[in-house]
Amino acid sequence: MIAIDTNILVYAHREDSPFHTRALACVESLANAPAPWAIPWPCLHEFYAIATHPRIYAPPTPLDLALQQIDAWLESPTLILLGESEIHWPTLRDLVAAGRLAGPQIHDARIAALCLQHGVRTLWSADRDFSRFPRLKCANPLIADNATNS
Repeated sequence: MIAIDTNILVYAHREDSPFHTRALACVESLANAPAPWAIPWPCLHEFYAIATHPRIYAPPTPLDLALQQIDAWLESPTLILLGESEIHWPTLRDLVAAGRLAGPQIHDARIAALCLQHGVRTLWSADRDFSRFPRLKCANPLIADNATNS
């Protein structure tokens, strides 16, 4: 199963992103395929926070359009939302300890832990910070070679 990180969701949504066309194609390819795909809950929360933030985008995505975008992704019958389970803390704790993470690095560790505990094969992200979690395979689908090898 492939999971999608926040930045790919934002790029797919924001038409003013230089990565919009490729990111949208990546998300649509997963949403329209018969295989399950995933979005970690924290990525949906962060998508909303980034897309609607007036200091990040001028103009920001209107609130109702951001909510509609999330609703549209949730309509995919093959989407699995990744949330915490009883093994979340041990998985997260191991990642934090192994990576000696501090401060805001916990956000990426939380996403990595969710992916690992739900059996995600590959996390699609343009964020290189996920390389600090060697147990989780990451690929940038905006680079053609990475998306086809996931």
